[in-house]
Amino acid sequence: MTSSSDSLASPAELEALKAEILTLTRRYARSAHRAFRPAADPLRPSFDPASGTIPYAGRVFTEDEVEAAVGCTLDFWLTLGSEGEAFQQELAAFLGVRACLVVNSGSSANLLALSALTSPLLPEARRLQPGDEVITCAAGFPTTVTPILQNGCVPVFVDNDPLTGNLLVDQLEAAFVPGRTRAVMAAHALGNPFDLGAVLAFCRRHDLWLIEDNCDALGCSYTLPRAQAEALGFRHNSPGLDAGPDHVIRWTGTWGDLSTQSFYPPHHLTMGEGGAVNIVESALLRRIVESFRDWGRDCWCPSGRDDTCGKRYDWQLGELPQGYDHKYIYSHFGYNLKPLDPQAAIGRVQIRRLPEFIEARKHNWQLLRQGLDDLGDVFSFCLPTHASRFDPATGTFHWDGSGARSDCSWFGFLLLVRPEAPFTSSDLGRHLAASGVGTRMLFGGNLLRQPAFVQLRRDRPEAIRLAVPAMPGADQLMQQALFLGTYPGLSEEMIAREVAIIRAFVQDRLQAASRP
Repeated sequence: MTSSSDSLASPAELEALKAEILTLTRRYARSAHRAFRPAADPLRPSFDPASGTIPYAGRVFTEDEVEAAVGCTLDFWLTLGSEGEAFQQELAAFLGVRACLVVNSGSSANLLALSALTSPLLPEARRLQPGDEVITCAAGFPTTVTPILQNGCVPVFVDNDPLTGNLLVDQLEAAFVPGRTRAVMAAHALGNPFDLGAVLAFCRRHDLWLIEDNCDALGCSYTLPRAQAEALGFRHNSPGLDAGPDHVIRWTGTWGDLSTQSFYPPHHLTMGEGGAVNIVESALLRRIVESFRDWGRDCWCPSGRDDTCGKRYDWQLGELPQGYDHKYIYSHFGYNLKPLDPQAAIGRVQIRRLPEFIEARKHNWQLLRQGLDDLGDVFSFCLPTHASRFDPATGTFHWDGSGARSDCSWFGFLLLVRPEAPFTSSDLGRHLAASGVGTRMLFGGNLLRQPAFVQLRRDRPEAIRLAVPAMPGADQLMQQALFLGTYPGLSEEMIAREVAIIRAFVQDRLQAASRP
């Protein structure tokens, strides 16, 4: 005999059960995850200024994200579905682009963006073929570069500016070879936009694709004088941005043909793992990226929905018979790089926090910059692209004469230890780690000195090309740079502790160096 507790619940009872589970979920998360709340949240545990640890980055969330994930999991669709579709639309609306396609990581986003440019659906003159060249820069994260190699193309390296972390635009022409150069693919380093005005002018001049690796830079903006922007094809500001009638201001990730995002925990919003490809304008590129993401199939029907085109059995492609099921026609050698729907549900809550997160990163960078400003004899400080200097008294920047500006939602606070300092970046990083302060190097440093790239140059020297004989800027970033966190989980007390530890370390090393 079946007991009442084993009987099936009615639809109304199911809704009540779900509501009860989510109420308990919120209660649990509110208590269990207090340490991950935004820094200014009153429920966040107090920080011990004498001994508290300070990570360089981490997840920032509340019970809202946990409820979204659990609620979506209870429905148990799991694979990318309605939450994913909503997330894509909301991110595209925030950026003001044609479409965003969510993927399982920022690295996958880079792979898809570059792979899309190899599609036979593109005009032959612009399609990337094996052996074609893509300009990039030497210092940064490896998966900005590896998709070029994975698609049989040749990365052509220019050097980096050590004070911005970005590619040196005055080397672009040296990197260009008519008939071989097809694209530029570069990252906005640590949330500092590269010189988009110069890069776009170069790409327009030579009819090149531009892929912006925006993984570290969601929420950064870039401004150009209106005449210059319109000459490059841009008339409109991004949603929510206004630089006045004489300028055009847009989010980074909306200037190139394609751009990419990462939603790994240290980034501007998180889904645990995840990323996205932003398609700025082209409907064709949207179709191609989606095909590469979804096994290479030609069909664009979402999972669980069939025949949205109304012609499922009316296609004839390749050498397949007329009427072959369009859901199983493949136009590309693709991948399966989709995330799960519960991840997208988390991402939707995080998008709502994005304006707050952007401002927190700017504020935290300013606190670090002002707190360390008088240590310029041992440190070189990063500057936003187009800034000529920082005024610590006002917290503002002086700008070059280009009329362009960059507004950084910083991924990190970059420090360069001067060669004449009585310590190295490794010495400082080691001391900070022992003091409970997290830091990172500038990712892979000069990638050309990484084991995989060294081996590739030995095995196949033709696989890589250098636009200039040496990369002193990338070497400087490798040897002298480290960065501190700016993420929204950092409180002012945490930053004050970081500043105090660094200042005491510098003072001790200077005093030791001055002793006879």
